[in-house]
Amino acid sequence: MLGRIFKAYDIRGTYPDLLTDNMAWQIGFGASKFLLGDAASAGETSPMMKNIVVGRDMRKSSPTLSKELIAGLNAQGGGVIDLGMVDTPFIYFAINHLDCAGGVMVTASHNPPQYNGFKISKRRAKPVGEATGLAEIRKFAAMAERSTVTPAGGRYEQRDLWDAYIRHVLSFLDLKGRKLKVAVDASNGMAGTTVPRVFGRKGAAVPGLEIIELNFDNSKGEFVHEPNPLVPANLAMLQEAVRKHKADVGICFDGDADRCIIVDENAEIVGCDHLTALLARWFLNKAPGSSIVYDLRSSKAVSEDIAAAGGIPVRGRVGHVFMKQLLAERKGVFGGELSGHFYFRDNFNADSGVIAMASVLTVLAHSGKQVSELIRPIARYRQSGEINFEIEDKEGAMAAMRGEYASRAESIDDLDGVTIDCFKREGWWCNIRKSNTEPLLRLNAEAKDDKILTRIIAEISPKLGKRVDH
Repeated sequence: MLGRIFKAYDIRGTYPDLLTDNMAWQIGFGASKFLLGDAASAGETSPMMKNIVVGRDMRKSSPTLSKELIAGLNAQGGGVIDLGMVDTPFIYFAINHLDCAGGVMVTASHNPPQYNGFKISKRRAKPVGEATGLAEIRKFAAMAERSTVTPAGGRYEQRDLWDAYIRHVLSFLDLKGRKLKVAVDASNGMAGTTVPRVFGRKGAAVPGLEIIELNFDNSKGEFVHEPNPLVPANLAMLQEAVRKHKADVGICFDGDADRCIIVDENAEIVGCDHLTALLARWFLNKAPGSSIVYDLRSSKAVSEDIAAAGGIPVRGRVGHVFMKQLLAERKGVFGGELSGHFYFRDNFNADSGVIAMASVLTVLAHSGKQVSELIRPIARYRQSGEINFEIEDKEGAMAAMRGEYASRAESIDDLDGVTIDCFKREGWWCNIRKSNTEPLLRLNAEAKDDKILTRIIAEISPKLGKRVDH
């Protein structure tokens, strides 16, 4: 049963049928064994390396699952510092602030309310995925039988780190005396707790800031709309509020507030790759010549603008595990991907929705311009968005694409799926990736104009299977 809830990057399932209270205890036991062992093998000797921070989101099942998880952590000998109800980036901060062996966040992010799960990080908030520890945790958890374990008596304490966390987030904010009106949709998730704590109710803690609050009530553990800002329909309430209140910008968070999407003053959705390019300029002003990491599905404009600003563009594989690792390896200052995750060197190379919000407001204030003015020159190419195709032989289709375009392309690489670049000669490029869970191929294409984009999608689509619109 445990195998059904362990995913590539986290642990997730419906409660209480797929994910049970006993599983939470087992996962706590397994996580403690892995995290304490990882710290010891790295030669970490600080007394705090015996501790693991734990937080939870607002879902109805989170208090119970958190309690069972903590019992499992303690039973294996791990000390627990319970942070209470926090956003996921709070966990990354706390691990580093306290110098702990790792942390566990009880959350199912953007999934519906009947789901829950665990996001696990090790020391220095390094992500734990299938290849970096989850497989071991699953093995340790499966071997842990509650009735036969003699609890090792790990310590437990509750701690309030909000003051330190607020100072950390606000270190990214500088409105330069400008007044800004911001519509924020918390999606009835953890941003409903974090945004008022950091910026004050309706922005009252920050001079010049006014926040129009939407869906901030997270007390019921239910959602007015799906807490996934990547789905355009979920931005409708935000867009309406931006128009109604004539806001300078709108920001929508996912359930655990590690991701966000913005809309401009006209309520037009801003692509996360375009936002990456905009924020990259700001961070390159602060750290000239640094590397900027970006999702390989991003617009060509991203790498072009990073280079034009004196930075080093670094293409990365899709997924926060890969992005965080690459940012650390390349000593980058900032990174972003299409999913709405934004990564910051000065946030321990980790992602944060609320720091992304602070950074957007800072750039907007310092520019003296509207969001649409800042984004327009970046959004200079035409993009397809992600198009899904149903096909059984995914590898065969990608191999055929490599062969067919070998003579036409300037480059073809396999960093993540297959990327075919014909941009200089023919004015287009594309990336084709396979789904890990479904018989699907995902196409992202970009071209210099609409005519080329329409032609190339029509040319490529029959080679990838049956198009699925959802």
